[in-house]
Amino acid sequence: MNKSPKFSPEVRERAVRMVQEHRADYPSLWAAIESIAPKIGCAPQTLNDWVKKADVDSGQRPGTTTSDALRIKELER
Repeated sequence: MNKSPKFSPEVRERAVRMVQEHRADYPSLWAAIESIAPKIGCAPQTLNDWVKKADVDSGQRPGTTTSDALRIKELER
């Protein structure tokens, strides 16, 4: 079952950018996420997942990047 994404990549990028730009205005990352998520129209946990993935992709957090995950998926086929 393929689920179409509710949010476009542009909206996701904008939301992550908003969190990163306003992180210092809040006492914690979660507080920033809880404040910004309703403005985007998503759940705070969804936005938190996007922020984490962006941190991994930019090298600020350890983990498998999006491009590596796609490459692994292709190789497994």
